[in-house]
Amino acid sequence: MKEDAVEAGRVRQMWHLLEPLHALLYYAPEAFDEAAALGYDTTERWPSYFAWRAAPLGPAGPDRVADAFYSFSPAMIARYVPAAWDTAAPADVLAARVRAVDRTYRAVLGEELLASPELAEAAELARTAADAATAPAGAATAPADPVARPLAVANAALPRPEAPHLVLWQSATVLREHRGDGHLDAVVDAGLDPVESLVSFAAIGAAPEPLFANRGWSADEWAAARDRLAARGLVTADGAATEAGRALRAEVERRTDELAAAPWAALGPAGTARLAELLGGPWLAAIGSGLLPAENTLGIGKV
Repeated sequence: MKEDAVEAGRVRQMWHLLEPLHALLYYAPEAFDEAAALGYDTTERWPSYFAWRAAPLGPAGPDRVADAFYSFSPAMIARYVPAAWDTAAPADVLAARVRAVDRTYRAVLGEELLASPELAEAAELARTAADAATAPAGAATAPADPVARPLAVANAALPRPEAPHLVLWQSATVLREHRGDGHLDAVVDAGLDPVESLVSFAAIGAAPEPLFANRGWSADEWAAARDRLAARGLVTADGAATEAGRALRAEVERRTDELAAAPWAALGPAGTARLAELLGGPWLAAIGSGLLPAENTLGIGKV
């Protein structure tokens, strides 16, 4: 192993630690308050979800958002995009997003933790990793990266916040989108289309199959994808993963870790281990808030 390499298990652990800190935005009442003030319907989470997450791309149309998000049904995306930008311009959404994160972190993490030197240190370490994730070609920290990173690059291009807790959230967001962009590359390389990627993931028990209905695919679309995977020998007729199907998903996750490793190599094993240690308190606060779903379609805690 190279001296600056970080083990794949550590790379995946960093995702598990950072994802809840990012995802609070989609569930916190403070975020729904800010979304409602912009004019979004908050009786369900999807209008604000698509606005919050897609706003860094600018006034993107449904095709661009579908390509970047991948696993959502294009028909579902078309219900919310570009209508999201008729409700509020992306710049206004991004300003409200910062306010939402600020309010959410103050409520969930608490003022004492936000003012602590440990959180400030975590923010700087996370920023170092995030900066390396999207460094321009030729930069000293630039990873050799053949993968397009639309969501990571768009978030990294946003103005830098100053408050440590906002630095932490933005860095966590860049890093999770960097990993997600790479994951999509791994899924495509595995020959899985958007709905097949979900069917194959459900097949290995990453989440209960009904949970994936929130991605907007119809029962007929799901069944057709299952039939295509069965024809490839990846799932059984009832949707359970075969040995070949499990091996394929394992390779997708291995490749995802590989494509997500460069920021952590830039931070180094010691820096990455220190950040993992410092994230323990914020992670526990996020999980303990009760805001995040106990089960999720990302496979957190399952893969």
